[in-house]
Amino acid sequence: MIRFTLIALLALAGCTGKPDNIKPVTDFQPDEYLGTWYEIARIDHRFEKGLSQVTAEYSLRADGGIKVVNRGFDSKSGQWKQSIGKARFVEGNDKGYLKVSFFGPFYGAYIVFELDEPGYQYALVSGPDTSYFWLLSRTPIMDPALRERLIAVAVSKGFKREDIILVDQSRR
Repeated sequence: MIRFTLIALLALAGCTGKPDNIKPVTDFQPDEYLGTWYEIARIDHRFEKGLSQVTAEYSLRADGGIKVVNRGFDSKSGQWKQSIGKARFVEGNDKGYLKVSFFGPFYGAYIVFELDEPGYQYALVSGPDTSYFWLLSRTPIMDPALRERLIAVAVSKGFKREDIILVDQSRR
């Protein structure tokens, strides 16, 4: 039993790790980050495959954590899909390094590694490795030059350009 518990803890710890080239932003202001973000680009995964008009809504929880509501439109089914989760800070709330859970006790890393200041109008976010990436914006449409500059920053950090897709936000 102890061996199983240790293996499970090590596996979970790996999900909240950071890629080598990714450093969370410092002087992070959680209150400024709260609210609605639009997904501009991402590396696609099965839980988001085929979704457009994707948003993430962050709000403060009574326990000091953050409530996460992800929502996107599935054009195949013609239905909106929504996931509700929770996030907690890993190294203090002044660092953009959180762990997010949508499935009970299982957490994954959520690392804000690029954020415009002041104003928090865009964010580059990584998961536990470079197969997870999101470019978020406060507006559903981003200037194409800025979008490509931010994607280039992500590529310089180890994310594969060929894996990054643009998210359709045009139906808003």
